[in-house]
Amino acid sequence: MDNTFTIQQTAQLTKLSAHTLRYYEKIGLLPDIRRDQNGYREYTESDISWIHFLLRLRETGMSIENMKTFSSLRSQGNETAEKRRDMLKTHRRKIAEDIGKLQANLEKIDDKIDYYESLVKAADSGSGNPNR
Repeated sequence: MDNTFTIQQTAQLTKLSAHTLRYYEKIGLLPDIRRDQNGYREYTESDISWIHFLLRLRETGMSIENMKTFSSLRSQGNETAEKRRDMLKTHRRKIAEDIGKLQANLEKIDDKIDYYESLVKAADSGSGNPNR
């Protein structure tokens, strides 16, 4: 049997609050969380791994609605593997596009930093136009 973790331990391991864990369960992102004989949640290592994956999806901009769809498909088993793969491919394309935009913006910011570096050096030598 897997090691099990309380909701407090799971909150520590995932950096989510117990409230968020309960909310994720309520909206269907964490289906089938086991309960002990007293009704307390028991999270498994597999549950924690799934939570970490959900956090990656969220951190990379996947909507809660898409996460719910993905989780529902996951609960249906391997027959939904193609749909889940396609969802991840679509999400990956969006992430790659976002990275490209961020990289372009970073390059422009670097150009502006270089420009201001030259202004600072020019000001130190007594000339320069600060209005760019």
